[in-house]
Amino acid sequence: AGAAMRTEISTAAAFVARLLRAAGGIGEEQLRCFRECLQEALREHYKHHWFPLVPSKGSGYRCIRINHKMDPLIGKAAGMIGLSHERLFQLLPSELTLWVDPFEVSYRIGEDGSICVLYESPQPGGKTSKPLESRSSCKEEWGIGRSSPSKNYNMMTVSS
Repeated sequence: AGAAMRTEISTAAAFVARLLRAAGGIGEEQLRCFRECLQEALREHYKHHWFPLVPSKGSGYRCIRINHKMDPLIGKAAGMIGLSHERLFQLLPSELTLWVDPFEVSYRIGEDGSICVLYESPQPGGKTSKPLESRSSCKEEWGIGRSSPSKNYNMMTVSS
């Protein structure tokens, strides 16, 4: 499963690192280290919970959440670069859900925000989920549905 989940894990880790970069105050070297630590933590955490033939199986286990509690995997990676949970809460959205599943990585900011897809690839066997065009655009999502004071996040380019 290691190689199979590489794209999904790197997409998720890069997304959280971009959120931290947008908040400011963290150097590029620290961000790179954070991203690598988070990738390693996710790889280890998902090792026996990755089911490409049944992508939704284990989805709850692979869900990364910040909701008044810091996700332990993000907290662990941040600790490696000296960021406290308190500082993370200042830098990241107060409510963030990130789903890392085989063939799809998506997120939601705020409990009522739209679900936005960061990465999607066709499943083997030709089963495809909804085309991306049919999903609501997420460009306006960044300032919506946040319970903390709004920060301006000006980004959402995803390259795979």
